[in-house]
Amino acid sequence: MNRFELKKTSKKSKARLGVLHTDHGDIQTPIFMPVGTEATVKAVTPAQLKEDIKAQIILANTYHLYLRPTTPKIAAAGGIHKFMSWNGPVLTDSGGFQVWSLKELRKIKPEGVEFRSILDGSKHFFSPASVMNAQREIGADIIMALDECTPYPSTVKEAEHSLNYTLRWTAEAMEWLKEHPPIHGYDQQFFGIIQGGMHTHLRKQAIERIAELGPDGYAMGGLSVGEPTETMYEIADFCTDYLPTDHPRYVMGVGTPWNLLELIGRGVDMFDCVMPTRNARNGMLFTSEGVLRYKAARHAEEYDKPVDPNCDCYCCRNFSRAYLRHLHHAGESLGYTLASIHNLHFYLHLMQEAKDHLADDTFEEWTKAKCEVLQRNLE
Repeated sequence: MNRFELKKTSKKSKARLGVLHTDHGDIQTPIFMPVGTEATVKAVTPAQLKEDIKAQIILANTYHLYLRPTTPKIAAAGGIHKFMSWNGPVLTDSGGFQVWSLKELRKIKPEGVEFRSILDGSKHFFSPASVMNAQREIGADIIMALDECTPYPSTVKEAEHSLNYTLRWTAEAMEWLKEHPPIHGYDQQFFGIIQGGMHTHLRKQAIERIAELGPDGYAMGGLSVGEPTETMYEIADFCTDYLPTDHPRYVMGVGTPWNLLELIGRGVDMFDCVMPTRNARNGMLFTSEGVLRYKAARHAEEYDKPVDPNCDCYCCRNFSRAYLRHLHHAGESLGYTLASIHNLHFYLHLMQEAKDHLADDTFEEWTKAKCEVLQRNLE
């Protein structure tokens, strides 16, 4: 049963409004998903995610949870929602990207991937079935097939070889799921991952082959892996020309606020990225006026100036740039929390603005002007 409703498509671009229904709540798309890799969004509580940031869904990672605390322990706790006290929807990615990024610690075989733990060096094996079993135990609302992230650059032969692994593993994963229903008493939706590198004929082949299997949604993997930004846009734009219109489309691991707006215009519905929280901890904040590096000395005496005068997040309502800079230089964890709240709130508020402009038929004009402002560097 398809649980995605396409509400509207712009007449001036491929931007879409939709609703993805899950047993833990509805997700209004386009949407950004904060990354909670190890069942926690770094420095932020579930209450802050829900009440101040207005997150509708968060992402966790199968690879990391498999290693620690282990997925049987999460299952014993009643699933990830109970384990981390988050009652909204959760998506888990398969861990394929993490295993791919290990390079020196993994060996890819037709049956799956052999790898060594980053924690203790112990040997493990991910197969399509074991990854599905792990995600059944975790209990996310949206689960994903084991895939191989095609590196950039790659020849046609290399990308085709990589894609064949992903196609085989996706089919095997769906077969396993048919015989092994969810274990936590609610539905889990399955997304297939479209690979193929920067080769459009392989991307088209991947879409056609995975569409034959009938997944609940489609993710575009292998983007933002070192290719030029315009190439990323072109590949996503190409894919959405062929992806089914009545299912959600997700670009994995992207990106800046302006990346998201550009990709929404190209027909993408869902996004995730560590950038809001990672950049917040490293001293970079996104604002309605441009990019702010709050640890700079010029902010030391800005006692009455919030991070963003146009933002109503908890950080901007209560604290100055001078205080945030002080916390960062003092190494106080509150600084990481406040900065993370702001960046995540900014991303989610931007998604709401995009939805509002889509509803008003002004998305394209607003996006063009907005992207120029967002990329400014604030002095």
